[in-house]
Amino acid sequence: MTQTPTPTADTVRRLARSLLKDGGKGGGAQSAAGPDVRPVAAGAEPATWWVGTRHVLRLAPDREASVRRRRELRLRDLVRPLVPVALPSTVAYGEWAPGLLCSLDTRLAGGTGEEHRVSAVGEADLAGLLSGLREVPVRQAETLGVPRVSPRSLEALRRVAAEAAGRLAAADEFDPGRLNRLTPPAAVQLAAQPGTAVLVHHALTGGHLVVSADGRVRGVLGWDAAVVGDPAEDIAGLALAVGAPAAVRAATLAGYGARPCLRGLWLARCDALVRLAEALAGPATAPSPRPPRTRLRRAWEPIMLERVTDLGGDEVP
Repeated sequence: MTQTPTPTADTVRRLARSLLKDGGKGGGAQSAAGPDVRPVAAGAEPATWWVGTRHVLRLAPDREASVRRRRELRLRDLVRPLVPVALPSTVAYGEWAPGLLCSLDTRLAGGTGEEHRVSAVGEADLAGLLSGLREVPVRQAETLGVPRVSPRSLEALRRVAAEAAGRLAAADEFDPGRLNRLTPPAAVQLAAQPGTAVLVHHALTGGHLVVSADGRVRGVLGWDAAVVGDPAEDIAGLALAVGAPAAVRAATLAGYGARPCLRGLWLARCDALVRLAEALAGPATAPSPRPPRTRLRRAWEPIMLERVTDLGGDEVP
């Protein structure tokens, strides 16, 4: 088996110079050796690099990722006319190693959802995103290779989260009694409804939201994880990224009713419990548990909808 080469600044600079030439565009700050390049995030083998001031070079680490990235290039063109936020445009693409895709994308101006809080107008931007995703023709997305994924069982997730809550209680991280509102009957009641599958971004993390200093959501990254499935998953992702109240307000503005909003809320809360428990149980060299703690806090922010909705009743609209 051929070993995948380790990307270095020199190899990335040569790739970027070649792709910029093919794309017919300058890359911002350049030296005689080529454009300035640097990893987007620290790592032993960084796969995403800033190229000058206007571009981003993404290197697929394996063949499976290459398939997803090729699909993403076509999917973004399908989604772009239907959403009010920007999506990256690909200047050029090729292979950086045999069978491994590299793509040079435009860089969207702004910070991330981790750096800037989303404003009320930004919530409207998110509502437009959710509305637009619902308008994408599902059959057309599947023709591009977007996989269809079955909805998760909220009851099964609730049981796993209850175990995680117990471990977090022992570490003085969480009051497990807060999970009691999601009873087994309520979890069943909030099951995904048949015939509600839409295009789901499936990775609406703070790092994938491009947010300006005034709180507007200017763009969305990370489309290679998209699936056809449960829209509550994107509501859950937003609850972890921008907080439960903002996520539910955005989903409500997008036309979603109480059921998918509450389902998304509880998916996020259960996921947050499980992820923080896993982070605390990891080795001492594991990443800091601070991000999982932040996501837990955001997901468990109270919302008005759960105060006025009786999960013990016969029906959630």
